[in-house]
Amino acid sequence: MNPSSPPRSRQIPVIVLAGFLGSGKTTLLNHLLRHRAGNRIGVIVNDFGSIEIDAMTVSGQVGSTVSLGGGCLCCAVDVSELDTYLETLTRPAARLDVIVIEASGLAEPQELVRMLLASDNPHIVYGGLVEVVDAAEFAATRERHPEIDRHLAVADLVVLNKTDRAGDAGLLRIREAVAATGSTAAVVPATYGRIDPELLFDPALRPDSEEKARQLTFEDLYLEERAADAGEEHGDHLHAAYESVEFTSDVPMSPRRLMGFLDSRPEGLYRIKGFVDFGAGDTDNRYALHAVGRFLRFAPRPWSRAEPRLTSLVLIGSGIDAEALRKELADCRETARAQRETAPDTTQDAAHERSMWGVLRYVQQPGDDA
Repeated sequence: MNPSSPPRSRQIPVIVLAGFLGSGKTTLLNHLLRHRAGNRIGVIVNDFGSIEIDAMTVSGQVGSTVSLGGGCLCCAVDVSELDTYLETLTRPAARLDVIVIEASGLAEPQELVRMLLASDNPHIVYGGLVEVVDAAEFAATRERHPEIDRHLAVADLVVLNKTDRAGDAGLLRIREAVAATGSTAAVVPATYGRIDPELLFDPALRPDSEEKARQLTFEDLYLEERAADAGEEHGDHLHAAYESVEFTSDVPMSPRRLMGFLDSRPEGLYRIKGFVDFGAGDTDNRYALHAVGRFLRFAPRPWSRAEPRLTSLVLIGSGIDAEALRKELADCRETARAQRETAPDTTQDAAHERSMWGVLRYVQQPGDDA
């Protein structure tokens, strides 16, 4: 990238919301729209068939909705066509913070993920595959659609919906079935599709209150309705389904050790976000870290003159051991000896460069920003 060119705007995460017919995808999507944490959400609704019922269900609830009808997106739309829709939603005028693709109940989610990763749109970043499962009908769904095991195996987050109708023994069997696929995905229970939006996206950095004028959002209307109906419960303890772990260090991180941690991150760890200081590995930049499921990306950002040189990470998942994660990350810090070896020696410079190779494999190349 030309140093004189303006910095690239923040990439918009694109989340794939998948699951078989009746699992509760649209219910979950509507829940996210009602509890969007100040975010502007763009939705690509992909319906199978000529009557776009799902599109009508979410119609009017977001600022930008693109409906794809007449067949499932994974087999009816190629990468260039998907890019056309994504280009519409990533225009600056849309001011979106996150994009959700609600896939057809008959879609192959791994194909949707492949298409996103193959997209040449520089304004998006993969935000994860969320597979919604009807916990009450899991056995019957698995019998009709044995390919559900393949879907679960590639999911980054599995939402066990309708858990109020499944029972403890039923939920245990589903969790065992998910584990048997080899999946390391976080598994969270839900009723009526109610999950905490923080699992999928951060609170908006640009709150709507800063806008001089804006339309009344669906979330505003929902909150008014909720206030008028004091007898309705809407899940005030959604955060209980997951854990959020914070880690901060003023000691630089070892590139090799951190990559070892990231390459073997534990089951149930869904998202990692934040910034990393690699010290002598790159004294000019801090590295933004974005990980969802097994997807990982680093992006170098120049240090500002007055900015404290810290590593600051947030890890989000379900069934994770917070203290163990903090200890593993603490063990990824550079040793005192490595910190002392900072002489501007050619051999030492080469060693620092080699230590960063593992990190640089996950940095988007300049040519991709064109």
